[in-house]
Amino acid sequence: MSWRRALKDTARSGIAVEKKRLEPLIAVRGAAGLAIVIALSLWLFGPAAAASSAFGAFQAAIATFQRSWRPRPELAIASGTSLAVSTFLGYLTISKEPLFLALLVVWTFAAGMSWAAGPTIGLIASSNVAIMLVTVTLPTSVAQAAGHAAMMIVGGLVQAALIVLFPVRRWGAHRDALADALAAEADYARRLRHDPVASFDPQPLMEARNAAAVTPRQARRRPAELHGARGIAERIRPVLASLADPAMGVPAEGHARDRVRELLASAAALLDAAAHAIRHGEPVAAPPAALATFRTPDTGSILTGAPYRAMTRLNTLLQDVVETAGGTPQEDTPHEGAPSGARGTAHSAENDGRSTPRPAPTDPGARGTAHSAENDGPSTPGRAPTHLGARGTARPAPTTRTRPTFLALIPKALKAMRGELQRGSPITRHATRVSAVAATGYILGTWLPLGHGYWAPLTSVMVMRPDFSQTYSRAVARLAGTVIGVAVATGVVQAATPGTLQSGTLAVASAALMYLLMRTGQFATQACIAAYVVFLLGMGGEEWTQTVPERVLLTLMGGLLAMLAYAVYPAWETPRLRTRLADWLAAQGPYVAAVFGSYADPSVRDAPDVRGALLTARTARAAWHAAVARATAEPVRHRGLSRTAADDAEDALAQLGRVAMLLEAHLPERGATPVPPAARFADALRESTHKGAKAIRERRVPTWDAVREALDAWETEDTDKVVRNTATLVLDTLTELSEALDTAVPPMTLDGTAPEKPDGPRDPKDSATR
Repeated sequence: MSWRRALKDTARSGIAVEKKRLEPLIAVRGAAGLAIVIALSLWLFGPAAAASSAFGAFQAAIATFQRSWRPRPELAIASGTSLAVSTFLGYLTISKEPLFLALLVVWTFAAGMSWAAGPTIGLIASSNVAIMLVTVTLPTSVAQAAGHAAMMIVGGLVQAALIVLFPVRRWGAHRDALADALAAEADYARRLRHDPVASFDPQPLMEARNAAAVTPRQARRRPAELHGARGIAERIRPVLASLADPAMGVPAEGHARDRVRELLASAAALLDAAAHAIRHGEPVAAPPAALATFRTPDTGSILTGAPYRAMTRLNTLLQDVVETAGGTPQEDTPHEGAPSGARGTAHSAENDGRSTPRPAPTDPGARGTAHSAENDGPSTPGRAPTHLGARGTARPAPTTRTRPTFLALIPKALKAMRGELQRGSPITRHATRVSAVAATGYILGTWLPLGHGYWAPLTSVMVMRPDFSQTYSRAVARLAGTVIGVAVATGVVQAATPGTLQSGTLAVASAALMYLLMRTGQFATQACIAAYVVFLLGMGGEEWTQTVPERVLLTLMGGLLAMLAYAVYPAWETPRLRTRLADWLAAQGPYVAAVFGSYADPSVRDAPDVRGALLTARTARAAWHAAVARATAEPVRHRGLSRTAADDAEDALAQLGRVAMLLEAHLPERGATPVPPAARFADALRESTHKGAKAIRERRVPTWDAVREALDAWETEDTDKVVRNTATLVLDTLTELSEALDTAVPPMTLDGTAPEKPDGPRDPKDSATR
């Protein structure tokens, strides 16, 4: 992408206003805390202290707005306290410019490194440095600086107290995350009706898993409908794919395909009903027609083998999710040819719908090990303790994903920062970049005869992010928002000439509007912040003419410095795409191998954990997609991995995961017939993907000779043909991956045409010289 195109796209994204659901009660709570702090400070200490304390309360409220499943009061306290410490130390050194510059560089570098611990901590740290540049100018003595710092801490305490005393939608974020996961699977089921091999983005399931992490105290108060449904939703996805895919037995057209479409439509309706109930805390209104579809007597004669087993398990899981979400238990009507008895039974992998069934495994995880619906960690060997669910169905005993406390996050954050403190790290380059720009902006702002020179470094610190697109889009948004916000606030000041109390009221109103519109985009947020600062400084006695002209000019200079710094000292994502792709392959391979290993000997207790491998593969997939999104917006040429090759390789790896997911939907329970060749295939796959990831990092084309040999040695007389056929699909997708990465131009033949590619990838030595 050219620089012109990149700047145009980032500018457009910076000024875009997104349609998001507004949360007025949360905005009112944050504004109320700000109003309390301003009123208290005005009454006790006067306008200058009120302005400092208002910045503390303002920033503390912003900290609690960061993406969190339950707002942490500790974040508000930590934000106010860190701003207080920064302000006090800054005031002590502000009279000695070299010392203050040294403090600014160290403080900004630490804030830049804090992005290694996550965007929430990085944003809080960066905002505190930016606000410190303003607040150090307000006190006039050390005693006043200490008083201002104390009021900032009070501001954080007030916001934290309001979060505890007046919770808004206490479990709202958790409900939304789980409902979004179920709704995503409903949409997936509908798309499978028309495209049997449709793709599925597991991001909603990952968000729901993150939301499931709660403290022991929260676990005791968590609504029942939020406990268990996510685990069931995880199991539904591979079953839906297995039911729809023609490779599992249902032809592309015909009576069986029509029945599958009916089942998928009914599954989508039931999942949507469960999602709506969980989102709003209401009982599930399960559509009777959707329930009746699964009771159709002739289904057993239309679907047989793997499709029938998938239908039976889907029926079980859907009724589980409806009951968990708060629905009325439905009496199950057995299908023709299906077993009678408890609803929580399903056929084993070998049961074609006509033989006597065995009890279903409580989880489709490896080796039939019973996992809790909320347990995503490594499985415990052996049978998990169970309890009776609806109508006597045996279910796993519930466990809880523990959410770490705020204090427990501190050593993890420090460890993450230490891990990134190395040459070539994008986080370290960002920290170096932002600290250099902050010092340069402060020197230039002080040297220029504009006054209020801190606006330039303030802007730079606020807009700079570790990646290119966010830095440039935020710079454009801040400039445009500043002009609009200052213009509106200036017009109000000129027309109404507000006093101290009126200016404080207008500042609170601007903050409330900012809290309300925070998730709609940077443009609206920056406009509200600009108006807030104008009103707040006006409350402290500064005239609008003292802030408006230089604020706009210095904001422009700070934004330009930030953009120039990234162009001079970048941390491009495009050259690292090969590494991200290799990481995804290295994570996807063990997952696929774990699935095949589960068939080798289902009675082995220490077989690989399918669930843990799947979670690792999902994390690597998310990292790859985030890297591709950043690289797409960068104005640089690829270095070894073109966009076309990246897209083809992504398709191949996604297909590899999908093939394993289809097989995972029919994992055998304990006592099933072992498939010994699956063990050799799993070992070859695990070793080959590890070597293949290394080859990709070294810009070589991976080869799969060991996998092909294991497949050729696989005898099919006494083994499950479905497993053997799936292994063939795995090799095909790995071959497609190698072909996608084999971008060397073949030599021309005598007639001027390129020779056809041979089956399989090229010799890696041939590609290593390109």
